[in-house]
Amino acid sequence: MAEVRTLKVDTRERAGKGAARAVRRGGRIPAVIYGDKKSPELISLAKNEIERLWNTGTFMSHLLNLDVDGKVERVIPRDVQLDPVRDLVIHIDFLRLGKDASIAVEVPVHFLNDEASPGIKRGGVLNIVRHEVELNCPAESIPEFIEVDLTGTEVGDSIHISAIKLPKGVTPTITDRDFTVATIAAPAGLVSAENEAEEGEEGGEEAKEEEGGEE
Repeated sequence: MAEVRTLKVDTRERAGKGAARAVRRGGRIPAVIYGDKKSPELISLAKNEIERLWNTGTFMSHLLNLDVDGKVERVIPRDVQLDPVRDLVIHIDFLRLGKDASIAVEVPVHFLNDEASPGIKRGGVLNIVRHEVELNCPAESIPEFIEVDLTGTEVGDSIHISAIKLPKGVTPTITDRDFTVATIAAPAGLVSAENEAEEGEEGGEEAKEEEGGEE
């Protein structure tokens, strides 16, 4: 689990588009904290801090401590609005996390030991079906990533979620099937060679049938 950062935030009194634009003109990003059976709180955060966190690519799966006038709220980002032109963060919704809370989070998948995969050594291609997997996690122990060991994998193998070791208390949100995370696909050259071989066999069989039918 990543270190939980603490950000100092300011409270806001007014909601609405005009108030939000005024906050952004001041170099801050408007946001709201909701959940845990408490009233929503309007806040703003320093633009440079948020942009730095957003650019890590893992902002949506990391816990934060927000210091609101000396009261610390444990939260996780749940929705981020971006400027449609400049692709910059313009508003954030944070979900409060109470004690013993559990939450669904998209967690990145890392693939290890491709050099120990016979299928990849033969020219097979790692076909990643899911770069991230949605997991139910205890809020206090969200994994940074999960790992897939490619050791021993062959061309045609499929790697399912059941083959991946998950941290204690962490489970997939999809429970009705053992879904595929990645496959080892045959290289294009091998597929073409197999197709040509099959076509050759079929052509030979057809020729034999024609010869056998002549009198």
